[in-house]
Order: sequence, then C-alpha cells, then structure tokens
Amino acid sequence: MSSSPLTRNVTVRNAQGLHARPADMLVRLANQFQSDLHLGKSGQWVDCKSILSVLTLGATQGTELSLSATGSDAETALEAIGELFETGFDEPNEVEDAESTVDS
Repeated sequence: MSSSPLTRNVTVRNAQGLHARPADMLVRLANQFQSDLHLGKSGQWVDCKSILSVLTLGATQGTELSLSATGSDAETALEAIGELFETGFDEPNEVEDAESTVDS
C-alpha cells in the first residue's frame, strides 16, 4: 500500500456543475476502490465516498479540484475518476450543443 497520496487536478466540465446526479456517479465509482479518495477546493477536503461531502464543495462548471488517493489501487482510482470528470459525467455540454447548431 502506498503511504504518500497520489494527486491529480480535475476540472468540472458539465454545465450544471457537480450537482446530485454527477455527485452520485462520483461516489458510486469511488466506492469501487479500496483507496482513500478525497476532493479538494480552496483548502477544503472532502471524502469522495460521501455524497453529502461532495455536494458541500459547491463545484460549478469550470471549478478546478484536486483529487487525492492513498492506497493499493490509488493510481487506478485516479485514472477512473479523472476520466469521469473529463467526459463531463456524460452530460450534454450546452456550449457544445449551441456551437453545433450554429455550424449546421
């Protein structure tokens, strides 16, 4: 088990931010790993395995967060959770939708 945390920066990309549905997706994914996983914003760190904690961050679109993982599967956890943020939690991006309408 790794004793020092691995970290990665992630950005909230979806238009409505880290609201209930994406927070639930994050918590469900985080709970698949044994590692301790935390999200940080402005010095406030919360447990990724607790939906109430995640929601207290009030992370809107464009918010940069730090993701920290400590444990045997920390690297895999960071990759999986990072991918979730990169895909915008599979929510349509209103800005991209507007651009594609203009291009049509």
